[in-house]
Amino acid sequence: MYVVLVYDMRAERTGRMLRLCRRYLTHVQNSVLEGEISKGDLERLRGEIEDTLEPGESTIIYELSSDTLLDRTVYGEDPTEDSRFL
Repeated sequence: MYVVLVYDMRAERTGRMLRLCRRYLTHVQNSVLEGEISKGDLERLRGEIEDTLEPGESTIIYELSSDTLLDRTVYGEDPTEDSRFL
């Protein structure tokens, strides 16, 4: 399945969430990641997110059954184009 993940955390903690989510998804903008992920990996990611969040912080995961259902338009450079080189 294809997901878009956004998070909102205290500034000094954003790096921790970014490192966690980059293990599963591609970082495309500040506090935004996206990509193809298996159901098992998504469940693991959800658990790790729940363990990481503190009061007042949040994460939203938008799920699509496939990336073909997503109409994605990028203006400027597409950060996902270089993801294979990370």
